[in-house]
Amino acid sequence: MKIKESQMASVLRPEVKKLANMFSDYGYELRIAGGAVRDLLLGNVPHDLDFATTATPEEMKAMFETEGVRMINSSGEKHGTVTVRLEEENFECTTLRIDVETDGRHAVVQFTKEWELDANRRDLTINAMFLGLDGTVFDYFEGSKHLQDRLVTFVGDADKRIQEDYLRILRYFRFYGRIANGPDNHKPEVLESIKANVDGLRKISGERIWVELRKIITGNYGDDLLVKMVECGIGPYIGFPENFNCDNMRTVYKKCKEAGIPIKEMHHMTLLASGFSNEEECIKLITRIKCSKREQEIMLHIIRFRDFAMQAASFKEIKDHIVDLVIGERRNKDISLLYVSEVLKYACRTDYLENIKEWDIPKFPVSGHMVLEKNIPRKKTKLAMVDMLEEWKKSDFTLNAEELLETLDATRYQ
Repeated sequence: MKIKESQMASVLRPEVKKLANMFSDYGYELRIAGGAVRDLLLGNVPHDLDFATTATPEEMKAMFETEGVRMINSSGEKHGTVTVRLEEENFECTTLRIDVETDGRHAVVQFTKEWELDANRRDLTINAMFLGLDGTVFDYFEGSKHLQDRLVTFVGDADKRIQEDYLRILRYFRFYGRIANGPDNHKPEVLESIKANVDGLRKISGERIWVELRKIITGNYGDDLLVKMVECGIGPYIGFPENFNCDNMRTVYKKCKEAGIPIKEMHHMTLLASGFSNEEECIKLITRIKCSKREQEIMLHIIRFRDFAMQAASFKEIKDHIVDLVIGERRNKDISLLYVSEVLKYACRTDYLENIKEWDIPKFPVSGHMVLEKNIPRKKTKLAMVDMLEEWKKSDFTLNAEELLETLDATRYQ
């Protein structure tokens, strides 16, 4: 099988040709590996190009030094990867290898010159193909056929592939969302292997789990795949509560689609929160996956305010909520609007979402210095500001500084 010349033109950039000619001149084979081959066969232009080669790291380093090519990030060399920079672009070149010893997370590798042996250690058949720079596809495990059939399956024995790196369980679901043409076209034997090996996910760091999981959530069939993952027993190993609410999660996905809110435009934490019942469950997930502070805050905001968003009877209530965040809690305006927008998406309040875009948050007219001039004790300034903020909201943000200061009852702050 060969890739059409018109498609190959998208990857045969001058710097790629230069790299390929360099390996050829030194007597080494170089092929494009993995995801780029898959993307080209799907008719897409690859975002990144990774290369596999018969040259060892030492041979590559000697060659690049001789040719005056800059090498960066030497941390991958023990696994056979040398990264070079050509024309402001980075290229990873990895020696063909086999895994001689694995513990479910890391592997001890041995270099080889056999392309099929390297393909055999990869996770999924659709990721185990190579592409020659002349357009020839090297496919040892029917990856191209599986891609055409939209079938996602492991290379060889699924149990063995999973036990080499248990993260492959989540990679399977992520690629299913990218490749499959239906929500439930899994091979039964693949799901059985996943069920039999879920406890291995204990060994995988939260950071690696989260990289895969957040892509599953907003990908194709995200709700179906999360349900399938729960059915396979994956939940407890990745931070889900035992009673992960699949029904509510499906409802949120469905209502958002019906409301015309694209799933890919929703934050992954907004969607994931639909399966959680309370903040305690969220904290356990956050502890497991080590997500960012922004992601933590979005999820907790959804849990705290989703009922409010669903029940809000007027846009005035939403405005008050934004003012509480920006002025009352002194949060960043853009971040506050993000949090409120996400909880409104969760509740499918598209009318309020549009209103937010057109509303300018007014400036609170009173400062702490003004309060002190009213002979309010410094330690009671914050309480006075809170009281005035409530009065300001009641007035629909119309009261000026003088009017707000007049609402203060000095005896309350003595």
